[in-house]
Amino acid sequence: MKNLLSLSATLPVDAPDALLIGRVWVEGSGPVLALVTPGGVFDLSSLAPTASQLLELPDLARAVRAAAPSLPRLAGTAEVLANSHADAHDPQLPWLLAPCDLQAIKAAGVTFVASMLERVIEEQAGGDASKAESVRRAVVSVMGENLSSIKPGSPEAAQLKEVLIVQGVWSQYLEVGIGPDAEIFTKSQPMSAVGTGAEVGLHPHSHWNNPEPEIVLAVNSRGEVQGVALGNDVNLRDFEGRSALLLGKAKDNNASCAIGPFIRLLDERFTMDDVRRSELAMTVTGPEGFEMKGGSSLSLISRDPLDLVAQAIGANHQYPDGFMLFLGTMFAPTQDRHGPGQGFTHVVGDLVTVATPQLGSLVNRVTTSDKAAPWTFGVTALMQSLARRGLL
Repeated sequence: MKNLLSLSATLPVDAPDALLIGRVWVEGSGPVLALVTPGGVFDLSSLAPTASQLLELPDLARAVRAAAPSLPRLAGTAEVLANSHADAHDPQLPWLLAPCDLQAIKAAGVTFVASMLERVIEEQAGGDASKAESVRRAVVSVMGENLSSIKPGSPEAAQLKEVLIVQGVWSQYLEVGIGPDAEIFTKSQPMSAVGTGAEVGLHPHSHWNNPEPEIVLAVNSRGEVQGVALGNDVNLRDFEGRSALLLGKAKDNNASCAIGPFIRLLDERFTMDDVRRSELAMTVTGPEGFEMKGGSSLSLISRDPLDLVAQAIGANHQYPDGFMLFLGTMFAPTQDRHGPGQGFTHVVGDLVTVATPQLGSLVNRVTTSDKAAPWTFGVTALMQSLARRGLL
């Protein structure tokens, strides 16, 4: 993993022009909000004590640029990245955490046609990976593979729903995939996400699971998208396939949510249109030499990112500390790993890299949730840390 945590591998290609917000652990102080540049990591606490509060500032990019020259330097960026390896934290140096803190962590599901079909297949297979290929053939023979021309909530989508009900293949996943209401669920709890270099956790009883490379929007309490990060929405296909009511257990486990490496702030150099054009690349490298490559093109998303934000926040639902919103993925791995027709599933020791040029790369090693570092630093601990530092 060390090679994957270098400056060239982690930072955006245009890093000198990017406004990158991170959080680092400083021994004796706790989590510190930071501005990250190619040359150094700088303490942003004088501008805002938390990432949540930072994103509330008006004209945020201008405020960060104005504060930058006077910010105290914490360490060199290369040293902080190297120290973010899960096995190599030197307490004398900072290491990276997930860049969000008090924000709720939400996710939009079934936002791409490819993943929508895979969710239907999981449901029809009852979470049994050995049945996936035969179910896939049966579902595609009825529905076809290309539903990308169907706009969710449109009259055409309603007509398709009627046809599929008659044919007996309507699904709760199709309801949120092409119906008027998006699936927005709680992925994880505030303060529970892990950052780049950390281990991500699978439930130890899961035998069919996968990474989900995603764009994550950083949204403030007013519903304004202030920045963007990368995410890995670790997913248990067997749990959710057995019952949609197991979504919480399939999604929210110790270390099952990775966000990072930074929140890149929107500005004149990086806009929502750049987000809409994002091409995510993902690589899984196994300890036995297995390699899988995949990706997700945000240009193929069924619902516009801002439409998803509007479905998450509004008159019916507020987030006073803001929220992080995973936008979903078109990546649904079918590459056989353990035998013909078995598809893909993780093994302990897998290295997962999610990358896109303007956001850099997020790297994590896979373990089980009971073996990953337990989550012990929550909201109370953060408030105590800020109080000790005179930031409350």
